Amino acid sequence: MKGELIFGVNPVKESLQGTRAAYNLYVQISASDHRVEKIIKLAEERGVAIHRRDKNDLTKMCASSHHQGIALEVEPFRYADLDELLASVTQSGTPGFLLVLDGIQDPHNLGALIRSAACAGANGVIIPKDRACGITAAAEKSSAGAVETIPVAQVTNIAQTLATLKQSGYWIYGLDGEARQSLYDVKFSGSTVLVAGSEGEGIRPLVRKQCDVVMSIPHYGGVGSLNASVAGGIAMFEVARGFQRTAEK
Repeated sequence: MKGELIFGVNPVKESLQGTRAAYNLYVQISASDHRVEKIIKLAEERGVAIHRRDKNDLTKMCASSHHQGIALEVEPFRYADLDELLASVTQSGTPGFLLVLDGIQDPHNLGALIRSAACAGANGVIIPKDRACGITAAAEKSSAGAVETIPVAQVTNIAQTLATLKQSGYWIYGLDGEARQSLYDVKFSGSTVLVAGSEGEGIRPLVRKQCDVVMSIPHYGGVGSLNASVAGGIAMFEVARGFQRTAEK
């Protein structure tokens, strides 16, 4: 196999509609879902070879039973260049909105956060190269194909990247469950970076020092903490709501 395998109806569909090179489409023999038929048509239009496989073969190929009867061999994921991402935001003439993830380890959380970022209107997602999950097949599946619709950049040092973003006019907001300031008391406007930390550990001290504002999500009962992707999703849509209010004035 010369590329990587992604699986699931939405990830495969989004990939075929995107710019990544696609080599082989694998379809479960018994698959008859109308969504699968649309994907087969997309593959045929792009000249992608189509192969029928039984369910067990697909499960072995994907190392997962959650393939929904379809998998696609594509070129490796292409991370966005951070400088090019920032330039494109500047050229848009509107305030930027970036999500920075400090050490997310679970590919399912990563995929869910990227999906929320795309839905909330973020311009891009920034993740570290080391000690964190990258874009894997599981992350792509959890993102429901959103990794094909929003730029994802990898950087060597999150703290240094935040310092650079501050110099470019971004205001840095960090999520911290111990922070006294409530997310709902913050007025978001201008170019914004939202920083979410890893599962359990949160944002690291050096990253926290780069934040202009550190805030928490109020809890009203139940367990004492939120899942990383849930907390990030809540905060991203609060940022988006602030942007919308500003635009309506």
